Amino acid sequence: MVRLKESCLMTTEHTSDTAHRPTAANRSWRERWADARAALRNIPRSLALVWQAHRIGTVGLLLLTLLAAGLPASQAWVSKLLVDTIVQAISSGLQASESVPLLLPLLLVGFGLFTLATVLNQSYTLLEHVLNARLSHCINEMIIEKALALDLHYFENAEFYDRLQKARREADARALSILNTLFALLQGMVTLASFGFVLVAISPWVALILFGATLPSFLAQAHYGGLYFRLLNARAPEFRKMHYLEYLLTVDQSVKEMKLFQLGLPLLKRYQAMFWQFYHEDAALARRRSLISVGWGMLTTASFYAAYAWIALQAIDGAITLGDLTLYLVVFQQSQTTFRSMLSGAARLYESGLFMDNLFEYLKLEPQMPVHQQPRDVPNPLQQGIEFRNVSFRYPGRSEWTLRSINLSIAPGEKLALVGANGAGKTTLIKLLTRLYDPDEGTILLDGHDVRAYDLDQVRQCIGVIFQDFVRYQATARENIGFGQVDALDQQERIELAAQRSGADAVVATFQTGYATMLGRWFAEGYELSGGEWQKIALGRAFMRDSQVLVLDEPTAALDAAHEFELFQRFRHLTEGKIALLISHRFSTVRMADRIAVLVDGQIAEIGSHQELLALQGHYKRLFAMQAQGVSVSAYQSKRWPA
Repeated sequence: MVRLKESCLMTTEHTSDTAHRPTAANRSWRERWADARAALRNIPRSLALVWQAHRIGTVGLLLLTLLAAGLPASQAWVSKLLVDTIVQAISSGLQASESVPLLLPLLLVGFGLFTLATVLNQSYTLLEHVLNARLSHCINEMIIEKALALDLHYFENAEFYDRLQKARREADARALSILNTLFALLQGMVTLASFGFVLVAISPWVALILFGATLPSFLAQAHYGGLYFRLLNARAPEFRKMHYLEYLLTVDQSVKEMKLFQLGLPLLKRYQAMFWQFYHEDAALARRRSLISVGWGMLTTASFYAAYAWIALQAIDGAITLGDLTLYLVVFQQSQTTFRSMLSGAARLYESGLFMDNLFEYLKLEPQMPVHQQPRDVPNPLQQGIEFRNVSFRYPGRSEWTLRSINLSIAPGEKLALVGANGAGKTTLIKLLTRLYDPDEGTILLDGHDVRAYDLDQVRQCIGVIFQDFVRYQATARENIGFGQVDALDQQERIELAAQRSGADAVVATFQTGYATMLGRWFAEGYELSGGEWQKIALGRAFMRDSQVLVLDEPTAALDAAHEFELFQRFRHLTEGKIALLISHRFSTVRMADRIAVLVDGQIAEIGSHQELLALQGHYKRLFAMQAQGVSVSAYQSKRWPA
């Protein structure tokens, strides 16, 4: 599940600014025309998605549609023949038994047509179900693949989550709706064409009245469909807040605080307030849409009964037979129903086309990080190491610099520790090294070449990283460790070796089913770990990767002192021959590094060995003394501790 920003809870407003809700009055004709163009543009693209999901199913639906299109006219004609045959039998004085040979063939044909219609309808439903499942999977797969391809900065931007919310919402249903609607329109056109000769033969004016009376209802449906689309789009941030509240109230990570801080009911009330606001807005729009539809629907019904009265008078005058009357009435009713359905379908097509724009706009997103067209291979082993040369960086959308003029060299095999207060830029430095971001200024060199000149996958394969906020996979212990080198998941010996290096083997030894034990409580027979046990598992993931650079971001934050001491007694052995970057607030840990870099406000203030930095009597000396007295690094950095 995508981790949403917790800041969305901090808002005290439960209702959105209704001034920004879409209304009919604040939409210009130019904006409406732009919406119409977007909707029309998305129709062929949506059909391409359906075709990609299941070609055979798409062709099958088309054939079933064409077969069904000719049935109404055939059924109407059989009804006419039956009525005329019955009238003829009555006028000829035939007995019921004598009429059977005349009626039976027509009844059998009518039964056959009805049965065929049922078979076609059920076949269409079956194919539609199959196609819907495959289309839903296809679209979800495309959304996930796009998310995997995008840069990290997208996922640290609230607007991206709004786009993702819109792209996910109804995309599969809308794409299939476009296909069904187009096929229904095609069926309607064929059906109307089969009725056309009858209608024109009766009276072109009758046809004009029947069809013209349905146009206002179509325009109203299209108008309100556009309003509904814009209303849902405007709510995307609030929908995310609702989903986040639902997530907080129902998952294991937050349930303890929900109970201890008695947050459950207050957050539930906030959730309910947002729901009822949306409900009332939706209900108001639905009422207006229904009322206008009923009003124009009465006009449609009146036009039908006017034509009905006219054709009935024609039958009374003897101008047409009772069979003709039956045929014309069926044609009148089905023609108007078909035409009204086609216009309603066109309105749905417009609305669905608008909704599909959200998906296609999301799929148009492209990674901003440049990829070299002819990348270099990462050398193995590294000969010159890593160098940050005048590197500066600020996060997208922010004016303040997170890192400024960083110059730092790390030799092959060197162990370097990074210390500093929260927000000093330590983790950001690692994000730049692993190309989760690129620097705004300066260059990061890997063996003397710009890291951007190398194959990106090889760079990340070269660097094994476990961040402080590591993932606790709801998966087996074997997978939790093996995910560090996913193509080696079947190499049990390698997984066990990685577990031994991190101390996770002692954790796994307590499980009856060993490495096959499910971790976490989300699935059946899952086993929940303590924070320190999870951290050992995550460290095993880092050691699983046969990397040349090992980065540990607060690797012992959840370990007790004894296990921390045990791990770092083996630290040099575990990282032998590798560059090791260690981020930690514990000076008992960082003193084991060859050098220590002290970051202050995004700049390297001091660098040297533990003894050298103590001798400087500067930042490191004061931080070291503070920790010995139990004062946090953050307290020093925020000036709450005298320098």
